[in-house]
Amino acid sequence: MAMFNIGVTFGFAMMVLFQRSVAQIVYVVGDNDGWTVPQAGAQAYITWASGKNFMVGDTLTFDFTTNNHDVLRVQKESFDACTSSNSIGDVISTGPVNITLDSTGEHYYICTIGRHCQSGQKLAITVSSRTTGASPPSTTPRPPPPPSPTATPSPSSNNTSDGCAPTPAPSPTSSMTPESLPTIPPPPGSSSSNVLASFLLTMLAAIVGLVF
Repeated sequence: MAMFNIGVTFGFAMMVLFQRSVAQIVYVVGDNDGWTVPQAGAQAYITWASGKNFMVGDTLTFDFTTNNHDVLRVQKESFDACTSSNSIGDVISTGPVNITLDSTGEHYYICTIGRHCQSGQKLAITVSSRTTGASPPSTTPRPPPPPSPTATPSPSSNNTSDGCAPTPAPSPTSSMTPESLPTIPPPPGSSSSNVLASFLLTMLAAIVGLVF
């Protein structure tokens, strides 16, 4: 088990070293021409730097003869004016020299000897980080909301309107009044009891008509 752990640790360390050796790049400034006064002027180092992706951890190799040239990192103002004021670090006069890019942003280098900088011996590069940013949020459009259901009118609302509602027929008995009931005359020759009985029947019929 211990041998297995040692093997895993060794393999992991070798993988990290391999990735670092592959990821970090050494750039020879000016390639075969090296760090010198270019015949084409400042455009020579502008052309050399174009298209290259300088990243933190990469190395710049300034290949020059000691005491014939030097290299100094400066601020942009000093780079534009070809002056050693506002420098970053010290002048390096022993060549060749390797400088590791340790920060992101704009890096400016010049030669301080004579008028070498004015003649084009100057280099400006942009250094980026190796870390990758977070992936952008998904922009997948959200589906549109379903259409709202159309209100269906009630069947009763399409029928006869209030003004056209049928009027219930009057009850036959409701229109009957005692005055409208026929009067039954007493038969001729009947006694007073018969007359009274007929009157009571008439009144009873009238009351029934009123109730029903």
